[in-house]
Amino acid sequence: MHLILYSKIGCHLCEGLQEKLAQITDLDIQLEIREITTNPDWFDRYQYEIPVLCLEVDGTERLIPRFSPRASISQVQQILRGIRF
Repeated sequence: MHLILYSKIGCHLCEGLQEKLAQITDLDIQLEIREITTNPDWFDRYQYEIPVLCLEVDGTERLIPRFSPRASISQVQQILRGIRF
């Protein structure tokens, strides 16, 4: 599962989601972090929305609905297991 996290340095919500994803061990997750301040298109698109998590499928990014910052690791894991695109 190739996930892309659009993030920004110093974003506590982004850091929290990244930490939760790193603790999920029973899914094969390849996490790519994209710093939105390094790309004007990413910044324009996501500056008010981060963290934004996408699943890359066959070269196409599919937006994953936003997690609550209070979601537990097991809740995030369960949601990721149920994703069908």
